[in-house]
Amino acid sequence: MTANDLTPHALDRRDGCDETVVTFRRLRELGLTASEIGEHCRPGGRWQQVLPQVCLLHSGPPSSEERLRAALLYAGRDPDRHGPVGGGREAVLTGLAALALYRFSSVPPLIGLPVIDVLVPWQRRLRDAGDVHVHRTRELPCPTDVVGLPCAPVPRALADAIAVLADTDAVRALLTEAVRSGHCDGSAVLRELSRAGLLHRPTVRRAVDVLRTEDRAMAEQRLYTMVRAHSLPDPAWNVDLRLPGGPPLGGVDAFWPEHGVALCLDPADDALWSYYARQREHLESLGVTMVFLSPAKLRDAMAQQAAVVRTALGASCELDPAAYVVVTPR
Repeated sequence: MTANDLTPHALDRRDGCDETVVTFRRLRELGLTASEIGEHCRPGGRWQQVLPQVCLLHSGPPSSEERLRAALLYAGRDPDRHGPVGGGREAVLTGLAALALYRFSSVPPLIGLPVIDVLVPWQRRLRDAGDVHVHRTRELPCPTDVVGLPCAPVPRALADAIAVLADTDAVRALLTEAVRSGHCDGSAVLRELSRAGLLHRPTVRRAVDVLRTEDRAMAEQRLYTMVRAHSLPDPAWNVDLRLPGGPPLGGVDAFWPEHGVALCLDPADDALWSYYARQREHLESLGVTMVFLSPAKLRDAMAQQAAVVRTALGASCELDPAAYVVVTPR
């Protein structure tokens, strides 16, 4: 037994599960007649119809994986065939079901989820059935393969889950875990919530501040890690800059006084960009080199970002000395 078998979100697999959930069409392709299928699926029979045109080839309750596969087959995608099931139709798991597959601890285990949310293209005319809720979307996201099942990217799955939650604490728990556990950046979630028109909802409005807080904390931690792991000179961390006896020049996340290089993490809030642009213009007029790092790139390409900082530090010796600035802790 592996560690994954012990987690409550691990799929409770049955041997040969990929052959226990099939469509009626597939059974007919295998040579069974409609009457034979009906006979097997009658009450007390060997099989059971779990969704319209979807059959479970045993009489016991479906496992978590069988429920998910049945939902995808009903919505039009066969996860075992790695593509649409005829006619260009597609389906992608989203909402709490997808988050459970991503192993969010703040989501109930798959076996206990009352609803499985599935995204399908807008042109599909498909109704909810059984425990499957169908969501039509004009832009079907590119799915992420999770244990062989197509899932919406984490930000989209979060937005679809939050859309039906009425508990601010539950929303906050999901948002916190998404960023703190490294599933995605807060800025990506904010964009998805905005696209879905959810930011105005009271439950969401009261919870989104945690995204900025967690996103900032994770980015700062990665910045510390980058400096240590790539043997960069130690900077002065989280300081305010000002001219001697003059006005403040603003705060920066890291500053190398001997090089005249200041570093800021990109703001998650677009409204702050005008402030950062003015700060950059002012500091660079004083000979201070400003470096902006993206939290997303820090996460996904730390070595590349370290090279950007190293280049700025190395180039400082070729520039005129920066004006003397006073450094104070923030």
